[in-house]
Amino acid sequence: METQKEKGLMRRTLLVSMSLLLALFVLALPRTSQAATAGEINRDVDSALQTLYRTTPAAKNLAKIAKGVLVFPDIIKAGLIVGGQYGEGALRVGGKTTGYYRTVAASYGLQAGAQSYGYALFFLDNEGIQY
Repeated sequence: METQKEKGLMRRTLLVSMSLLLALFVLALPRTSQAATAGEINRDVDSALQTLYRTTPAAKNLAKIAKGVLVFPDIIKAGLIVGGQYGEGALRVGGKTTGYYRTVAASYGLQAGAQSYGYALFFLDNEGIQY
């Protein structure tokens, strides 16, 4: 006869196993690349910076002293037990794009849902940009 604790453990194990299988199945599906073009990324970075500076005056002041800013205008994050996030952005130095970057991450644990967000990382010295 199974105890309540054993039944709970079996349910959690089954849920985690099913979530992992679903994640592997989704990741294994063939798909076309969704990478944005340089023009699309630059347009989205421009828009994100304009919104940031308009809504947060401190960010505009920080931009005046920053050596560069790395902007990811739209990061998509989703998960159900197993999750992931993806976004594309650009590094701006002196107001000009000097490179394009991706952010990718995976996670697991108690999570359910999806969100979209952006972020800007201000570099105050050249060592930070080189790193």
